[in-house]
Amino acid sequence: MPLSHRDQLFILADILKNHHIDCTGTSSECEQVQRLATALQQNDGVAPEIKQVLSQIQQYSATGATESNLLSHIETHQPHLSQWVETIDRYQ
Repeated sequence: MPLSHRDQLFILADILKNHHIDCTGTSSECEQVQRLATALQQNDGVAPEIKQVLSQIQQYSATGATESNLLSHIETHQPHLSQWVETIDRYQ
């Protein structure tokens, strides 16, 4: 059974919250975030306000998936992570 866009948003926000709170993550999480962001951008049921940040999330995750120092990458994006999660939570 495929996940609804609400389920996908919940998973996306959960991973981003973990990156923000724990300030750690894995390249496979970044790959999953990238896949979710891509799928959500193509979904007409997703609010336009969320779609505006999905491209930023996609870029963050694409870079993070290949980053040799993922911890530094996550630390650099701390302000963005909290902003993205707030946006997703607001329009979910």
